[in-house]
Amino acid sequence: MLALPLPAEDISYRILPFQLHKNIGLTLLIIIVVMVAMRLITNREQAAQIKTKREKLALIDYWAIYVLIGTACLTGYLSSSYSGWETVFWWLVDFPAWAEESDELNILFSDLHKWSCWALLLVAALHISAALYHGFRNDDQIKKMFDPK
Repeated sequence: MLALPLPAEDISYRILPFQLHKNIGLTLLIIIVVMVAMRLITNREQAAQIKTKREKLALIDYWAIYVLIGTACLTGYLSSSYSGWETVFWWLVDFPAWAEESDELNILFSDLHKWSCWALLLVAALHISAALYHGFRNDDQIKKMFDPK
């Protein structure tokens, strides 16, 4: 997206992809906050029941995904905030900028955004690999994920 030309009088098509990207990211951030809150409220007794190394790794994986999605979304918003571009949430609500435009902070948060996204892709690949492992082993782990108990 950074390769798109900056908006000008006759070029404005960069604005829509960036605004859509920011809207999706902020929506994901809200969803992640709600999911983490629900998980903390409803799964207190489940955390005490974790015994095996595999269960501990699965819990670490889930929390890593939550943290990395939240980090990617938040650092993207902060980068945008310090870039001087406004963020309008789904074209309805103007989000405030945290401070005045700052190239240094924009670059810092942009780099953090990029690396948290790469880390998220790595953790997601590990998560998918584990799901495939359990699916091919046919060890009922996939069935447990969909069991409401």
